[in-house]
Amino acid sequence: MHLFKSPIVKAILPTLMLFLLLRLVFWLNTFPNPDEAYYWLWGQHPDFSYYDHPPFQAWIQGLFTKLLGQSFFTLRLPNLMSNGIFFYTYYQITQYLYGKNRMYYFGVAIALLIASPLYFLFLSLAWHDHWLITFSLIAAFQFIQFLDSYTSDGKGNSKRLYAAAIALGLALLCKYNAIFVGIGCLATMVANKQWHKLLRDRRLYLAVLITVCFLLPILIWNITNDFQSFRYYSDRSIDNTGFRLKIGEMLGFIAFSILMLSPINVWAIVQSLRTSTKPFTNENTLAYHAVTFWIFTTSTLTLIIVSLVSTALYYWNILAYLLLFPVLPQAFFRGQEVGGWSQKLGGRSQENSRLPILDSQSEQSNNPQSSIPNPQSSITSSLRLFYAGQFYGLLFAALLVFHYSVLPLSVFGSADSDPDSRLLFGWEQVGAIMQKQATELGEHSFLVTTDYRMASALAYQLNKPDVLAISDRIDQFDFWYNANKLTGHNAIILADDWYPLTPKLIAQFERVSKPQTYAVNRFGFQIKHYYVVKAYNFQG
Repeated sequence: MHLFKSPIVKAILPTLMLFLLLRLVFWLNTFPNPDEAYYWLWGQHPDFSYYDHPPFQAWIQGLFTKLLGQSFFTLRLPNLMSNGIFFYTYYQITQYLYGKNRMYYFGVAIALLIASPLYFLFLSLAWHDHWLITFSLIAAFQFIQFLDSYTSDGKGNSKRLYAAAIALGLALLCKYNAIFVGIGCLATMVANKQWHKLLRDRRLYLAVLITVCFLLPILIWNITNDFQSFRYYSDRSIDNTGFRLKIGEMLGFIAFSILMLSPINVWAIVQSLRTSTKPFTNENTLAYHAVTFWIFTTSTLTLIIVSLVSTALYYWNILAYLLLFPVLPQAFFRGQEVGGWSQKLGGRSQENSRLPILDSQSEQSNNPQSSIPNPQSSITSSLRLFYAGQFYGLLFAALLVFHYSVLPLSVFGSADSDPDSRLLFGWEQVGAIMQKQATELGEHSFLVTTDYRMASALAYQLNKPDVLAISDRIDQFDFWYNANKLTGHNAIILADDWYPLTPKLIAQFERVSKPQTYAVNRFGFQIKHYYVVKAYNFQG
């Protein structure tokens, strides 16, 4: 109970409880975001990989739906599991850094992370990212511990290295930007002379081979599908309109990154980086700070450069900050410098010593050389700044849950703004209409929409994985679509104002009915209109 008497715990507990409440409301009450439904649908079509992303999220969704059935609870249950593993890994990291004072730093680190709109959003949604974040953190921390053991005995704990390779392989099965973790680890060895010998160590190349083996399902899928996924990512990354610097894109990337990470967290990161010129003499934490620095630097600089010539989205850099959060609490403790970064990221560490662990304020005063403040004293004069960050995150989280669960905020603007979020509402009504119309057409009729988002949401609402999307955009539905099997069948087509019914789609049927318009309203606000068409004798 002594833990709960700490002013630090008292400071963070109320906001953590509010964040938890908002997560529960979202988890149990919110219809799937269009991409959540899309990836759920992948899981109902098991395959080696998929067009838009690697397969891990789809495999998990398919397994959970098979075992537990379909529900909002089941859809986001994997998030609960990944979050548990993720936060336990953070606990291990704070134990590694701070010893028996770990709980105080752990609590503040989690409070800062959850108050980041970026992590509140991407740890909540049943997308690929919550697993990506979890496996990437594990991979980086295992590699750090391998470097520690290598520094200590000149050999290194091979199990740590191979565990890092496995975790990185799993991260790459989630999203390809996990490669930044691997690049950051490689840069760490290249930049630090005492780890150069590892570049000639056969274990390192065995670890790389282990990671590559996890990519075999992706390679198999691409070989059997004309390398469509690889082509999608190469086309997405290359601007075919000609070379020109996009200063606006770069500034937008930086601005959104700051806003979504939280300006308060950015301030704390700056405090950490500002102390990089001050010596950090603890050899057992040199690896942590070096790996953190290089993952952050390589990922961030790469995406800034990409944003100058093409497009880079703020969340692509989500892995850059993971290892920073455990050191950010030091920015908020009284009368101390932030525990600095080693000035020798590319040089040799000094004598072997653990971070000092302090139990009382008097002990702190007797050790003026300590770079780690006593966490049991209180949060500093920066308390207001800390609470400002918590309020910032809570405001975002509350608006997000309201936006997704109650009413899209875009209804207070123009009637056609934010069409993506408007897709979250009205599916019970639309699903019943589509089901009724399909029954009238006969049992061999099929359901089709003009966009993958509508098709995914409709498939989820009806628990009907054979709903199709036929559109000009290439997506995963194109790999499930078999025109020959549908020839001669009737269909119910669902369209909206964002993706209206096109002459190209109409031409694939012998005849179509006039569109019937259905309005989706909520609390007196008009959300959107859907258009339902009966189509006869599909020709393909």
